[in-house]
Amino acid sequence: MRKPKYPSLFQINTRVWLTEISGRLRRKATLDDIPDNELDRLAEMGFDWIWFLSVWRTGEVARKISRQNPAWRHDFETTLPDLQEQDIGGSGFAITGYNVHPDLGGDEALKRLRERLQKRGLNLMLDFVPNHMAPDHPWINDHPGYFVSGTVNDLEENPQNYTPIKSGKDDLILAYGRDPYFSGWPDTVQLDYSNPATVKAMTKELLRISDQCDGVRCDMAMLILPEVFEKTWGRSAQSFWPVITKKFVTKILISFSWQKSIGIWNGHFSNKDLITPMTNDFMIVYAKVMREPCGNIFMQGLITRISLPGSLKIMMNRELPQHLIRVPIRLPQ
Repeated sequence: MRKPKYPSLFQINTRVWLTEISGRLRRKATLDDIPDNELDRLAEMGFDWIWFLSVWRTGEVARKISRQNPAWRHDFETTLPDLQEQDIGGSGFAITGYNVHPDLGGDEALKRLRERLQKRGLNLMLDFVPNHMAPDHPWINDHPGYFVSGTVNDLEENPQNYTPIKSGKDDLILAYGRDPYFSGWPDTVQLDYSNPATVKAMTKELLRISDQCDGVRCDMAMLILPEVFEKTWGRSAQSFWPVITKKFVTKILISFSWQKSIGIWNGHFSNKDLITPMTNDFMIVYAKVMREPCGNIFMQGLITRISLPGSLKIMMNRELPQHLIRVPIRLPQ
């Protein structure tokens, strides 16, 4: 497989694309139904990495929350004026398990897709969401201590950040996953990085994901940095990123973070481990490359194509709600 000095990455909202393909086929499409000629076209356009967004298993609880949240629903209707209930699939970041969703064909379908990409010299990138899980993740019952718990007082004073949850026969109060500058995401529960068992479990999850792809994109990766985690939850967190990055020998690991975290990140990694980021309005992208640098990373709109020397071009449209499985979207020509 070719190793370009300045690679380009293209984001695909997997569920949206398969919904579109399903309409043409008049049956439920899986990853196996992605046409070879579309993969050929991406290779011919000069891309090196294809980031398939939202392939992991999600559950009914988060989907129900997405459908019933008034503010989110308003955004969905703004994006999709003819919105129907089935268009709201729930957030692809409210994960119940890091296996490929059965509706997408499962892990074996992803394996076959990766083989097809490799034949075209394309690398596969997948998501990892280190900060939180879905409210119906099996760990809620099996390992409730992996999550940040709260008290009745926390729930009464900050209902935007806590939720009652059933765990087996027990009634728990758990924190929503959140950014310290905003209220919690009500379709998620917060992982507790002050618990060494949580760190160990998430390390295993990330390493397992890395076996299924060529690179991993880490969502809101700064939220589990010890400084940020303690600011948010008042707990001393275990270190995660310096340990995990040492295990990535041939992989690329990119993390999406807000601009305020530049100094924090630089305190956790040496200069040779980080690629100087380019920023847009508030997001920052870092790349961790173990072998040779790939240059700066530049965020672009899905339809915008700007060629900059020394850049990893990320073609994406992050403005569209990730809860929808049908959106008005088109690929660049």
